[in-house]
Amino acid sequence: MTIPQTLIVKDLADLLSATPTEVISKLIAHGIFRNINEVVDFTTASQVATDLGFEVIEAAAPPAAPSAEKKSQPASPVHKRVETLAERPPVVTVMGHVDHGKTSLLDAIRKTKVAAGEAGGITQHIGAYQVKTIDGRLVTFLDTPGHEAFTAMRARGASVTDIAVIVVAADDGVMPQTIEAIDHARAAQVPIVIALNKIDKPNANPDFVKQQLAERNVVIEEYGGDVICVGVSAKKGTGIEDLLENLLLVADIQELKSDPDAPASGAVLEARVDKNSGILATLLVQNGSMRIGDNVVIGSQSAKVRAMMDDTGARIKLAGPSTPVSILGMNMMPTAGDQFIVVRDERSARLLIEEHRQQEAVDNAGIALDTLYIQMQQGKLRELNLILKADMQGSLDALRQVLGRVGNDQLKVRLIHEGVGAISENDVHLASASHAIIIGFNVQPDNAAQRSASTEHVDIRFYDVIYKLVDEIEAALKGMLEPVYKEVVEGHAEIMQMFKAGKVMIGGARITDGKITRSSTCRVLRNSKIIFTGGLGSLRRGKDDVREVATGFECGLTVDGFNDLQVGDIIETVVKVRV
Repeated sequence: MTIPQTLIVKDLADLLSATPTEVISKLIAHGIFRNINEVVDFTTASQVATDLGFEVIEAAAPPAAPSAEKKSQPASPVHKRVETLAERPPVVTVMGHVDHGKTSLLDAIRKTKVAAGEAGGITQHIGAYQVKTIDGRLVTFLDTPGHEAFTAMRARGASVTDIAVIVVAADDGVMPQTIEAIDHARAAQVPIVIALNKIDKPNANPDFVKQQLAERNVVIEEYGGDVICVGVSAKKGTGIEDLLENLLLVADIQELKSDPDAPASGAVLEARVDKNSGILATLLVQNGSMRIGDNVVIGSQSAKVRAMMDDTGARIKLAGPSTPVSILGMNMMPTAGDQFIVVRDERSARLLIEEHRQQEAVDNAGIALDTLYIQMQQGKLRELNLILKADMQGSLDALRQVLGRVGNDQLKVRLIHEGVGAISENDVHLASASHAIIIGFNVQPDNAAQRSASTEHVDIRFYDVIYKLVDEIEAALKGMLEPVYKEVVEGHAEIMQMFKAGKVMIGGARITDGKITRSSTCRVLRNSKIIFTGGLGSLRRGKDDVREVATGFECGLTVDGFNDLQVGDIIETVVKVRV
């Protein structure tokens, strides 16, 4: 990778495909304090690139023509600290349909691999643990409730998983949650390994399951694809060694490495309150090493590590890359998915927390169809992720084919999940984590999904005609999407008395609620029915023309194009607000 001699922090983040907060965190770890718009030199930028796993061979030549003396000097190589990069254990999340054996498989792995080498048995104190294979290598497993927790963490910026294991029962086949788990793993862009469980059962049909997987574009190696499939029996312990061996094979292909000498960084897996110790947070150290006494920034709070425990509950003083660890020392409860980093001192912590809050405000903007073209022009978007929910399978198939033809070279449409039925909270979580827009065709979101969409700033669009859906997405890609407006009632006035001024009838009114504004659209209501819609012709207080009149005050008004006001009529004013 080539890095310019100087560039601002934001441009460096874009170059490294990282967030500004991640880059600032790395700078602070090196004792360098810069905000998002400040300049860093080549040496500093190369250190950050190295921390994030990039290799920079040498500095770019300066734009000005060098002197004869300078020409004879070679470009300065970047000190990459290759010797400090070390192989780290893979982090694995197990997902799949309910009752297909996720928990049984995790229990089988724990019983055969943890008890053998650990004093104190296999007691699991935190929601993650490490197992040791026959050749002495480690694998870290995350014990999550499944793809929902997996995606909720990704929604908060925590990409903690290196490999996703999808458990499918050989006697049951691919089920709705299996499909969801596959879609969530694909959205996270992590390799998939299929664990074909319950192969010992008399009614097991592995070939049928493999055929179903192929229909979902999960083509296993046996059928000429690139997805590893391992037959296991969690109940009898069959195939566990083979599964672990294949997980390490996938990890070797990814070349997972980290710098154990760097300050620790990673993500929060879970947190709880211990009645004796206080707040206990489970962290996954993804890079660097954590020690007792370190200053750590977690989300928008900072703390000092007072104690650390491993997955067996034993006290430890050092936690390296891919190590799950519980820590004490926080004053506030962190949230699963919050990212953390170890910093040098409290000043570094305060600066990082401020940058985190600024970045969080930017991230909360979300992706919306109305602003799609602007984000594309700014280089923030190159692929439009869609989640499609429809009322019937036939509609879903037709929409999939039509949407596959939408897009251009600059912006492609990617369907990351589809299904029949109402829009669920899980769909919203996936949209938030994947920066996607939800399309509902003849379906509506449930109450939980509506609340989540509002909180997580997810754009949900509803359609009942296919061509309108396609037209709007194409218009959004071209920047021609018409804005959507909704009417908001400003206030009401009741006609108390009528006055005649020449040929014009003036209504003497009292404002009963809200306010009446001269420029607003007004409706005349008689017996709760709208009999006229137009604009106010005049609005006066005494002899003065006014722009608005508030609740409790009296005024005189006329309605353009309507000269039949009566005592008891209600004047309702409304404004259109862009949504």
